[in-house]
Amino acid sequence: MKLVETDNLSDVRGRMLKDTDTFAFRCHPALSCFNQCCRNLNFYLNPYDIIRLKQNLRISSDAFIDNYTDIVLRPGHYFPDVLLRMADNAEKTCPFLTNSGCRVYADRPHTCRAFPVEHGLYVDAGKNAAQLVHFFRPPEFCEGRHESTVWTLKTWEADQEAAFYNQMTAAWAGVMRLFQADPFDGQGPEGQKGRMAFMAAYNGDAFREFVLNSSFLQRYKIEAGLRMRIKTDDVAVLKLGMAWIKMFLFGVKTKEIKAKPTIQF
Repeated sequence: MKLVETDNLSDVRGRMLKDTDTFAFRCHPALSCFNQCCRNLNFYLNPYDIIRLKQNLRISSDAFIDNYTDIVLRPGHYFPDVLLRMADNAEKTCPFLTNSGCRVYADRPHTCRAFPVEHGLYVDAGKNAAQLVHFFRPPEFCEGRHESTVWTLKTWEADQEAAFYNQMTAAWAGVMRLFQADPFDGQGPEGQKGRMAFMAAYNGDAFREFVLNSSFLQRYKIEAGLRMRIKTDDVAVLKLGMAWIKMFLFGVKTKEIKAKPTIQF
């Protein structure tokens, strides 16, 4: 899910979907285009995507970032995006694509799970309000859009087991919205604050180690249930990381974490 950066939603490619709107789609191996959408992509990963993929591959978040991603800072942006690195072959295929299909299908990223729908967070700067928006936008070569199976946003979400993905991705989009302003005092994301924020968002294993084995717990009070879960629960670590970014960089109060008062002598 990306921030939709436009002054007019009608300028966005694709058909905007409301909750009650329907679309036709079915993907299956008999289609001539089967798996063609898994090639040569600028494929953005959200933090929850990395949790599911690294668990599927049984590697650390650090190893996943090193071996499967490219980190890119787009012009005019203050926080980097994480892109899935395509395979080093002529077609630049997804690294998880095999002759029989996707080898991480059960833990496929949000973008794959939502396809052919794309979700975005549209920010109305004039009203200082944000809303989730949804577009039906399969590529021209997609034959699945001519199939007869009909869906709504909710039935497609249920079929693809995407409800929790959508929830976590929307939560991350809310954090990314804050990065429309520069929180790094001119140091950029390469500075200490930027590196810490990146770790909290994307490198959950390293962030857990930092929280549990530094002075972090002496300086911050974490909601009791969350504090217990972060020892073993990757999602709890991500929720803490997002809350900490909000507080540490932007001064946004959250129920998950707050700074402990300092005692001066």
